[in-house]
This record gives sequence, C-alpha cells and structure tokens, in this order.
Amino acid sequence: MGWTDEKVNKLKDLWGKGQTASQIAGIIGGVSRNAVIGKAHRLNLSAKIKTRSKISNNSADTIKSNASLKKGSRKQRFRSLLLDKNFEPAKNLQLEDLSEQTCKYMEGHPDEKDSSFCGRKTIEKFSYCPLHLMIVFQPKGKRDDDEDKNEEASKFIEKKVKSA
Repeated sequence: MGWTDEKVNKLKDLWGKGQTASQIAGIIGGVSRNAVIGKAHRLNLSAKIKTRSKISNNSADTIKSNASLKKGSRKQRFRSLLLDKNFEPAKNLQLEDLSEQTCKYMEGHPDEKDSSFCGRKTIEKFSYCPLHLMIVFQPKGKRDDDEDKNEEASKFIEKKVKSA
C-alpha cells in the first residue's frame, strides 16, 4: 500500500492535532504505526514528536514533584529538622567525651586540632543524631540521582550545621 496525497494530508492534519502514530494508523487504515512514524519523519513532522514527549515528560515531572512534596524531599526534611525550635544544638565533643547516646559524626578532618564530634542525642540503634543520620544513610536501593541535587543539599547542610 502506498501513500496517496489524501492519506498524506490526513497524516499531516492528525499529526498537527497531536494524535499518536497508533491513532493515526487506525484512522487512515491499512498502515502500521511504524509506517506513520516513518512517513512523518520523511515529511519533517517528527519535530512534533519531541514536543509531545516534552509534554509527557513534564507531566511525569509534575507527578514526581507532587509525590516528593507528599513524602517530603530530603532537603525539606533537613530544613524542617533544622528549623524546629526544639532541635538540639551541636555539642562539639572530643573523642574522649563520646558515649553510646552521643552522635559520632565528625566535624572537620581528624588531623585538625579543632575537629570535633557532633555530640547530639542519637536515634536508638544508630550512632548518629537525626540530622547526621539523614546525611550518612540512604534508603536501601536508592542511589544518588543527580550530582547537582546532592551538591546543593550538601551545601545547605554544611551551612546549617555550622550555624547550629
């Protein structure tokens, strides 16, 4: 089956209206989805595919961002923890002062004389306070998605920890 002028015009019209290749193939009849995609590409209509995928990607991003708002992003959890009026300030303890109930997150480098440990109260069964537990541990199976996001969160955390 060949592409007649009538079918090409119908393809252009339906493509312009945002129909999918499968929908167009069904409406025209006698052509496959792949044939529609190939013809659209040869007619330079394929740029609209990108527009359509951007729209669907934006929808997916919106869904993801709504989901993260419900769960609370990592940065939001840090912010809510740090802005809590009852959040315990760091105690800046030395190694000898640590106990089972104090956070063992080290501030600074071990070779520096003024390095210290956080010293806040730990979460049961962990060696870290809530803030440092979020820094040190990732949920099982989750890996860092984006270096920029991690860098932004790290800068935010460092700034807040220093000001605490």
